[in-house]
Amino acid sequence: MEFTTILLRTLFTYFFLLILLRLMGKRELGKLSVFDVVISIMLAEMAVLAIDQVDRPGIYFYVPMVMIALLEIGMSYLSMRSKKIRDVVDGSADLIIENGEIREEAMRRNRLNMDDLMVHLRQKNINNLADVEFAILEPTGQMSVFPKESKHAVTREDLHMDPPKPVGPVTFQGLPIPLILDGKIRDDALGKIGQNKFWLKKEIRKHGIKDVKEISFCSIDNQGKLFIDRKDKPRPKH
Repeated sequence: MEFTTILLRTLFTYFFLLILLRLMGKRELGKLSVFDVVISIMLAEMAVLAIDQVDRPGIYFYVPMVMIALLEIGMSYLSMRSKKIRDVVDGSADLIIENGEIREEAMRRNRLNMDDLMVHLRQKNINNLADVEFAILEPTGQMSVFPKESKHAVTREDLHMDPPKPVGPVTFQGLPIPLILDGKIRDDALGKIGQNKFWLKKEIRKHGIKDVKEISFCSIDNQGKLFIDRKDKPRPKH
């Protein structure tokens, strides 16, 4: 009888977890932030207890698992709505190498040593740290690496071409800077390029956009070009 109960609970728990993970979305499979790891451990522990402790009603284990899933779905929704919550739950990216120079403070903040950094670079097929222009430690623990322009497969130096001339009203050195996130202007980002909200609103009006709230994401590259992604319009209900 006990063996049959264990077998049935194992099958039920398997499909129960499968449904919960599908409800929580593919985000769980594609990215493991600190919060995702905690959720995964808690679900795994509750699943083991549900199978192991056959003398206790299953509701003691499956109800908490549903609550954990609802918590994950709720936090994911809040993270979509607020960058502050997103930074707290998932963490934020950190610039480890900037303009070819290592940021020691960022290394200490993320508890990285030089051996760790070199491992990340080798995983991106980069053997020489001097070849790196930017390296960003993502919230998932993965590192995005951008080699120097002269180290690309085909370089302007090889073709004896001059670097491109600025085409926009603002130029700076570095990666594209997000100016608008989820319909909200980032004042600190505008400060980095020496501009203000009046200038930004004037620029987006050139693209036929009257209200900042219509924009999901807007960034500017080091040639002064704006990239704008509008928010999706609500689909009509049938």
